[in-house]
Amino acid sequence: MITKEQAAEVVRLFHAEKWKIGTIAAQLGIHHGTVRRTLSREGVAAPSRVHKPSIVAPYEPLIVETLGTYPRLPASRLYVMAKERGYAGSPDHFRRVVALHRPRPVAEAYLRLRTLPGEQAQVDWAHFGNLLVGSAERQLMAFVMVLSFSRMVFLRFYLDARMSSFLHGHASAFEFFSGVPRVLLYDNLKSAVLERKGDAIRFHPTLLELSAHYRYEPRPVAVARGNEKGRVERAIQYIRTSFFPARKYEGLADLNRQALEWCQTTAAERRSHENEKLLVRDAFEQERPLLLALPEHGYVGDERITADIGKTPYARFDLNDYSVPATVTRRSVTVVASLGRVRIFDGIELVAEHERSWATIDRESGSYPGTGRGQAPGKRASRTRPAVPSSAVVARAVSCTGPAGQEPRRRNDHADQAAGSERRRRGRGRHRRSAQAQHAAPRRCAARARTPPLRARSAARRRPPPTRRRARARPHRHAALARGLRQYRKGPRP
Repeated sequence: MITKEQAAEVVRLFHAEKWKIGTIAAQLGIHHGTVRRTLSREGVAAPSRVHKPSIVAPYEPLIVETLGTYPRLPASRLYVMAKERGYAGSPDHFRRVVALHRPRPVAEAYLRLRTLPGEQAQVDWAHFGNLLVGSAERQLMAFVMVLSFSRMVFLRFYLDARMSSFLHGHASAFEFFSGVPRVLLYDNLKSAVLERKGDAIRFHPTLLELSAHYRYEPRPVAVARGNEKGRVERAIQYIRTSFFPARKYEGLADLNRQALEWCQTTAAERRSHENEKLLVRDAFEQERPLLLALPEHGYVGDERITADIGKTPYARFDLNDYSVPATVTRRSVTVVASLGRVRIFDGIELVAEHERSWATIDRESGSYPGTGRGQAPGKRASRTRPAVPSSAVVARAVSCTGPAGQEPRRRNDHADQAAGSERRRRGRGRHRRSAQAQHAAPRRCAARARTPPLRARSAARRRPPPTRRRARARPHRHAALARGLRQYRKGPRP
């Protein structure tokens, strides 16, 4: 509110001094809207604003027509189209006009889905960063399955998201629930859906084998429709906020032990969404009898690949080399790997079995590949000796060692004697250097001190070596001949 004196001053300045509304507001320290209202109350019509035609106005039909066909077309592309047609304005003003004409998406309405007990479960992967195992960095993936009626959560961590881990997660979840739901919802991950065009879906054949074994129906949700499996999405968010933050664990086994305990205690003591008077544990006890019974035998979901053995007896699998007998080199073998063991088959014959290593073994660590069943695997950098020594290696080892309990004998006595004679000969000739060589030694040292540049030295290396005269025979080598010559010079004895 302004006083009557200020209102009279506003009217005077506007009519007598012909000030503009903005100038009056700036000089009197009041808002320009207050000036307009004051003039309208005094019976003075506020000056109408003159709307100049926008520079984008000739191109608005182009904008409306294009956005009607392509609603999500970016304004930068529309600006280029208008500029090709003669638009000379700035891109910022053009973007503001495009925003006014862009059609707004229609708000969607969602229905709350309810399921019967034992009818449905939802499955998904969740990424929880990386885990350092030895010298290998592995992805820490969480397999999550949630029963849609009771909201009972199953959680287990793996070091990858391969098909073998996916299958093992299903089997572990069914054992945890003591039953199988009739329908499992997936998103369109490659472990479940290989190809999809509309409603035509091509499932992964291994997933179909799993579903046939446990007698449930796999059902993928629509593309980019995570809300259709919102229970597992919300459970993953609950795991990220309630279980994983600030948690300390000693490796993957300890983390899975804590996750199982959390599923049975903290996650099971929540309020049930279907009936707030019940806990999740109570709702699960009502749902458990309605689940499908487990089959008599469990599903074996070991990973199976074909590995080519080269000239070294090692089979490459998952960042590590596993040793095999030397008799299976230069052929293809089958590697069957579970979470804890790696078995290698040559046809139907088991040729090697190792404990699976999720780390990589380094050369400096002193760990080498196993030489038989039950040994630890080795990395490619640790290839120091074959798993099963060949006959040549065995013969060489036997020739270098004597009988048990004795010192190892030398490999070749004659060669050692010849080497010793050569060393002694060089030692005797070392002190017989001539005076000329002794005087030349300081000059050679001075020449070495003045080392030429790298380019000059390289050129000197390319020159042909100078010819060397053959060293004359030394007297000590021919002692008998020397004695005969001396006697000849002295002449015959009297």
